[in-house]
Amino acid sequence: MQPVLVTRPGERGEALAEALRQSGHAVEMLPIMALEPLIETPSQRSIWLDIDQYAKIIVVSPFAAHCLADALDRYWPQLPVGIDYYSVGTATAEALHARLGVRVRTPPPDACEDTSEALLTLPSLRRLDEQKVLLVAGEGGRLFMTHTLMERGARVTRSEIYRRDYVLPPAASRKRLAAGDYRALIVTSGEMLQHLATWCPQGALHQPLIVSSRRLATLAETLGFTATTVASGATPPALTAALARVSRPGADVDQGS
Repeated sequence: MQPVLVTRPGERGEALAEALRQSGHAVEMLPIMALEPLIETPSQRSIWLDIDQYAKIIVVSPFAAHCLADALDRYWPQLPVGIDYYSVGTATAEALHARLGVRVRTPPPDACEDTSEALLTLPSLRRLDEQKVLLVAGEGGRLFMTHTLMERGARVTRSEIYRRDYVLPPAASRKRLAAGDYRALIVTSGEMLQHLATWCPQGALHQPLIVSSRRLATLAETLGFTATTVASGATPPALTAALARVSRPGADVDQGS
C-alpha cells in the first residue's frame, strides 16, 4: 500500500497521522520543518507584562497558542479579564482553552474553511476603532491579517514568538517524491508548499495533493501541481475526509470543500 505523506511537524503531525491510520491509510512522515520558540527579548517581555492593555488577542496556530500560554504562565498567575481571544482554527482554540481556560472565537460555522479571511468576517472584528489588538504568530508569514486589522482601525502589535526551520527532506523521502511513489501528499502551509516544491519533479507534481484552503490550491497551481484537492480546513477530520474523496475509485480531483 502506498503511503500518504504528512508534512505537518510535531504533535499535530502525529495526531493527523494517527487519524489517517485509523481510517486505514498507510502513513509516512515527511520531515521538512521544525518549530522553535524564539528567545524572549526585552520588548517581547514588555508585551507580556502589558497584556491587560489589549482588547483582543488573535492567535494563528496551535504552536503559537502554547508559546503564548508559556509566557503568560510566567508573568500572570491569574489572567486579566476583559480580553477577547480569537484563533484561525479549531485546533488553536482547543490549545488555548486547554492551557488558559479561555473562551475563544473562531471562524463562523458557515465558513467553508478555517482561514484568516474567514476569521475576519466575524462582526466583532469588522470595526476596531483604536482598539489594541495583539497578533501572536510565527516569524515571517503573511501580513494579510495585520494589514486588514489596521485598515479597520485597530492598533496592532504583532508578536512573533517562534520560527520555522526548513530542512532538506531525508534521502528516502526525496527518492519517493522523485518517483511519485505515494498515495497523496498533505500540506497545510504556503511556506511549506513552496519549500517542498523544490523537491517535487514531474512525478510528484501529478500525484494527489491535499491542501487546507483555496489560497493554497491557487499557490499549488502556480507551482505546477495538477491534482489538488481542497479540504474544508486543517483539522485531522477535514483532511481525512478530503483524502477519502481522493481515494474513491474514479474520483475526480476537485477544488471544492
